[in-house]
Amino acid sequence: MSAVPSDVAPGPILPSRLRGVPLAPVEGWFTVGFVVLMCLTVAWSLDDAAWVLGNRAWGDLYAWGALVATLTGFLGAKTGWPRWLVHLAGAGLAALVLPVMVGSVLVGDGGTVGTMYKATADSAFNAWRDLAILNRASTTQTGHYLLAIGIIAWSVGQFAGYAVFGHRRPLDAVIVVGIVLIGNMALTVNEQLWYLVIFSIAALCVLARSHAFDEEATWIRRRMGDAGAVRSIYLKGGAVFITTAVFGSLVLTASASSAPLSGAWAGFDRTIVEWSRSLQRFLPFGGAPRPTGFGFGNQANITGQWIINNQPAVRITVPPENRDRYYWRAVAFDRFDLNAWAWTDPDAIERDAGATVFATLGDEPTDVYARRDITFSVEVVGPIGDFLLSPLDPTTIDAPSTVQVVGAPGRFSAVQLDSSTYTVAAAVPVLGEDDNGLTANRLKAAGTDYPVDIEQLYLPLPENALGPNARRLLQQALADYGENPYDLAFGIEQRLRHSPEFRYDDDVRGLCEGPSAVECFATHRRGYCLHYASTMAVLLREAGVPARLAEGFLPGQRNPTTGVETIAASAAHAWVEVYFPGFGWYAFDPTGGGLEGQIDQPLEEGPVVTPAPSVDATLGSIRPDERATDPVNQFGDRNLPTGPGATRGAGDAAILVVVAILLLVGLAGLAFVAWQRGPRGEVTAEGVWRSVGRTAGRFGFGPRPQQTVYEYAGTLGDVLPAHRPELETVARAKVEVAYGRHELGDDARRTLREAQRQLRVGLLRLALRRRDRRRLKG
Repeated sequence: MSAVPSDVAPGPILPSRLRGVPLAPVEGWFTVGFVVLMCLTVAWSLDDAAWVLGNRAWGDLYAWGALVATLTGFLGAKTGWPRWLVHLAGAGLAALVLPVMVGSVLVGDGGTVGTMYKATADSAFNAWRDLAILNRASTTQTGHYLLAIGIIAWSVGQFAGYAVFGHRRPLDAVIVVGIVLIGNMALTVNEQLWYLVIFSIAALCVLARSHAFDEEATWIRRRMGDAGAVRSIYLKGGAVFITTAVFGSLVLTASASSAPLSGAWAGFDRTIVEWSRSLQRFLPFGGAPRPTGFGFGNQANITGQWIINNQPAVRITVPPENRDRYYWRAVAFDRFDLNAWAWTDPDAIERDAGATVFATLGDEPTDVYARRDITFSVEVVGPIGDFLLSPLDPTTIDAPSTVQVVGAPGRFSAVQLDSSTYTVAAAVPVLGEDDNGLTANRLKAAGTDYPVDIEQLYLPLPENALGPNARRLLQQALADYGENPYDLAFGIEQRLRHSPEFRYDDDVRGLCEGPSAVECFATHRRGYCLHYASTMAVLLREAGVPARLAEGFLPGQRNPTTGVETIAASAAHAWVEVYFPGFGWYAFDPTGGGLEGQIDQPLEEGPVVTPAPSVDATLGSIRPDERATDPVNQFGDRNLPTGPGATRGAGDAAILVVVAILLLVGLAGLAFVAWQRGPRGEVTAEGVWRSVGRTAGRFGFGPRPQQTVYEYAGTLGDVLPAHRPELETVARAKVEVAYGRHELGDDARRTLREAQRQLRVGLLRLALRRRDRRRLKG
């Protein structure tokens, strides 16, 4: 066999039949196609999940982005550019292409390139302003979500393209692309098995063809026989293996019914719920997310789908003689952010076991009407979070707790505690005319003399909270029910609950693309409890009636003998609480569809009481006719809270950024010290050699398949001459143990450990030796 010409490109020696086509990849166009197909499965999976407002048409850009990115990585590798230059060029191309793709979705195909780019930039800036500056619970922007998901698809394609054709590491590409694909499949309930099948076929073909190519190059270099026949054998064997593996996997998937790893997740569901609730404000609304369990949090997002399950959530034991049914409130929210409810700068107050929960708070109960005490025990059996459940006002708890309040006088929002079993004493109103009980006419006569802090917390609305259809609902309600707060609240509740024009629907994905969930519900008249309750609360606020949203559980099934009330996660619910001066909060449930679970005993009319006069405007009351003339701030928001309830400003955000940077620097320093000190476990020659090759490979200086141990150590020593002794020590130990079957003594192990420690730091210098990379491959 003739010698290989000297003008062959660096890397494995190529088969002569490929040299005649200089533009064709030596790995073959089939390999390129399989890599592209592998990356497209990720894009298709993201598109199918429809994460942004449930609109699948918007996700078409992911596949185009993945295709261009994969070809970018492939072409960059074939030009001989170093890895950093390929990825830098790819990132620059993505910065030009992806915003235009996203902009085409935001403004349509009729816009210019500049208009599309500006639309994406405006969307990203407005999202940052909503979440970081205004500290809203959510944002109505969508462009930044499309851009972020598009970047994921692009990054996967670019990495895979260069890993296969530049680094010659197809396994790295398969692992990274597979993790992203499986991660997306784990987050959505959509059936995506066939994406995994396509990915598996493409990934196995890439691995088989790459391995066959490496073997062919090795046989050519060592002149061991017919390299083409060897490659053919590997490809045929790979095809048989791929066919058998995929067919067997499909059969196993269709027949397996056990869950052997389910025990490994025991107790982890509550942690997942807590993580998902804390990250929810940064995630897009839409898609078909896989439920991780139900839990209450410090905000309530109004998404396109209400996903819960029938697993037991809580068991509550009340005295058997108590036949009353209660709404079990977990949390109440004061701030409406168009598609979510949240707390306005909450403050935490610690309470000892047995302490009075409402002591010194603004919502401390008064003696205006009769109350009676009830005592009940709670046993949490599902991942519902750490919020206490109680009807209206809990008075004492037998466990230490944290009371979350908002506003200057401390308006109650929730109670958090670590215990999953606790006993609560609560004060519930006495309904009826006797004993100064609560009646409809007493609430009608409560008037509108609202405390100033109540108006500041429970009247403000963001810009665009109501659109034209929501305003027509309010105008019709005012015309039908009048301006008395109780009559208006009761009338809106009854209309939303019983009118056939409103339909309960727990899946409204893709129904609205507008900014406000309330306007969406008023337009399409479809939604679930959060839509019903949010609409009622927002209409009341616009009419000058303080209202808030509450989350908790509907009354469950109670055993009349034992008093044990078992509540499933499917009973999770949202309703409205309206403030009446002198009486506090009273619950209204506007949700229709037969799911309202209304309390058995409605309010009696009771004796007619003369309504109290309205408070004078000079005392800080915001009347309905005055709210329209309130000044608009620089961000277009009306009636934003001020003082203790103001939103976080840019100064606080800057401080948080500085703190985050300092923490990252500190963590990086600790990581470097730990890396420098080296491993703590047993040192082996094989492990140290593999660690050296893996670390060097991250910087493009990995060993070639045809290199011997000493050849690679010598070549790497030419790049890092200061560490040639350590490399020789590691190579000698590798050869003695692997090929000489020797055992290292204690002195040799200590020498090997010290060499590894020196190399762990020294190999990092390879990041600055990009120009020497070709010499290592030559």
